[in-house]
Amino acid sequence: MEIIIYTTKLCPFCVSAKNLLSSKNLEYTEIDLSTDLEKRLEVSTKYNWRTVPMIIINDEFIGGFDDLNKLNEEGKLP
Repeated sequence: MEIIIYTTKLCPFCVSAKNLLSSKNLEYTEIDLSTDLEKRLEVSTKYNWRTVPMIIINDEFIGGFDDLNKLNEEGKLP
């Protein structure tokens, strides 16, 4: 399973998403957008999503922390 999470340094939802993934022993790649406004605009446009975290699992955009948490509650995360 490949997980990519786009974050910023001061985002509490980003911390929550990373904590959830870590608690499930799921490895992820974190891409910090805090200082890369061009990359943030590119990713926001690509996924039509304005807030962080932006979470991609196996090349599928799933949304933010609430969406990740919902997948977990539904038993859809390993």
